[in-house]
Amino acid sequence: MIKKSMQFSTLALAMGLAVSTAQAQDKGTVHLAYVEWSDAVASTNVVRAVLEQAGFEVDITSLSAAAMWQSVATGDADAMTTAWLPTTHADYYERLKDQVVDLGVSLDGTKLGLVVPSSSEMESIADINEYADGIDGKITGIDPGAGIMSLTEEVIEAYDLDVNLQSGSGATMTAALQDAVNNDEDIVVTGWTPHWKFARWDLKYLEDPENVFGGAEQIHTIARIGLEEDMPEAYAILDAFEWTPEEMGEVQLMNQEEGSDPYENAKKWVEENQDLVQEWLPES
Repeated sequence: MIKKSMQFSTLALAMGLAVSTAQAQDKGTVHLAYVEWSDAVASTNVVRAVLEQAGFEVDITSLSAAAMWQSVATGDADAMTTAWLPTTHADYYERLKDQVVDLGVSLDGTKLGLVVPSSSEMESIADINEYADGIDGKITGIDPGAGIMSLTEEVIEAYDLDVNLQSGSGATMTAALQDAVNNDEDIVVTGWTPHWKFARWDLKYLEDPENVFGGAEQIHTIARIGLEEDMPEAYAILDAFEWTPEEMGEVQLMNQEEGSDPYENAKKWVEENQDLVQEWLPES
């Protein structure tokens, strides 16, 4: 009798898992595009974990900023959680706004600018020329397709700076920043908030009296046209997704731990923050 009961329980569990898997497959696959920026990695993986909790399959694809916007506009990707508006991604948005759906703000309280160690004597972007030799005549940037890079080119022109903008990636920028901080050297890097580097090192933004970088920005979630009709539940989750810079910062710091996996970190964070996650999930 006990043996039969155990067999029945095992069979029921197997059937339950099969039904759960079938339901997930029936809901379809959500394709998310993102850029290899710390904020995008954090938000994309958290949304992935939440969509999976709701029963969806999720694929994520790393692209350049331009390709990310284009992939949502063409429908190759269903959504992205990394639209910096109204300034950083203004060009992409103006060109593609009729081909995408803006789901609104997912994070409020961002900032863009040029960042230096707090020990630096530079206080304003206008001071850079005076200290150009100490920073090897360059501003250390990230990938060339990023909106902050084109804004920094405008800054160089507006302030008549005698420096070059060096492109690279988020990783090369933070590596250069770490070396400069460790060696008590000056450096100017492209910076934005939220970013884990402000929790790791003592840094400051250079004042921007010409206001080229603009004021505070917001991060928006952008979806493809037709997603609401094709996958209304996934659309509702993406539409409801909203968190704070502090909450994002928790995930960003987890991702900086050596050997950590952003996806596993996101799943752990989602598991530990179910009260917030439930606000993003549609009522059953």
